[in-house]
Amino acid sequence: MIRIRSFAGAALLAAALAFAGGVAAQGASASRAAPSGRAAAKPAPQLEAKAMDLLRAMSASLTGAKSLAFTAVATYESPSSVGPSLAYATSSEVLLQRPDRLRVVTLGDGPPAEYYYDGKTLTAFAPAENLVAMAPAPPTVDAMLAQAFDSAAIYFPFADIVGSDPFKTLTEGLTKAFYIGQSKVVGGTTTEMVALASDQMFMQIWIGADDKLPRKMRAMFRGDPLRLRHQVELSNWRLDPVIAAEAFAAVNAANAKKIAFAAPKPVAPAKKATRSAAKPQ
Repeated sequence: MIRIRSFAGAALLAAALAFAGGVAAQGASASRAAPSGRAAAKPAPQLEAKAMDLLRAMSASLTGAKSLAFTAVATYESPSSVGPSLAYATSSEVLLQRPDRLRVVTLGDGPPAEYYYDGKTLTAFAPAENLVAMAPAPPTVDAMLAQAFDSAAIYFPFADIVGSDPFKTLTEGLTKAFYIGQSKVVGGTTTEMVALASDQMFMQIWIGADDKLPRKMRAMFRGDPLRLRHQVELSNWRLDPVIAAEAFAAVNAANAKKIAFAAPKPVAPAKKATRSAAKPQ
């Protein structure tokens, strides 16, 4: 799901676009009792071989590089006061070095935000407000992403493809996967389109036909009554780029005001002012 990043209640949020698997909880659906008293068996997943092979190839391309850099443009919808949803977008520059380095610089729309993970500490910095939150972090990107979500509601729209096993993350709990066809529009290259479905979501992925890199991911969630659409476009891929030693240090946050690294508290609804009836004279 999407959350707009902000410092709210002394906490920093990332724009969030949750896809299949990841740190999002997988809710179990109740099974109906069969006439015999036994729980009805779920139908076997329908996973088309070509779709699964493309997902494996994509995962191999991503994990085959010790480091990678890309641009992620996330578009998410939010209800408007007139009915139809509004679309908002964020753009992030991402730098990953496996297994324990990640930098995310989100420029817009909205207030800028910067995240630095160096294998020991996760730093969230809001340059406009000059606020910084820091927390000890586990020694892998996978564990850090899970901890960041659980402790401070931080989730990145590309989280499912920067972990150690994108194939496992994307295919866990699938009920259906099928190949759609090719596109020559997305990402300025030829892509292979794959559709994925589970009890929680429906997602479409565009995968580069030649380099097997993800170019676009689009999802809807069954539990969302508004059926809002969430999308991330991935471009400017660089595999195994040369990375400076200080690339994952939050140098600009050195003099920022420190705040707690915690999930934001919900804002209590404002109480309506009531007028007391005038006493008769």
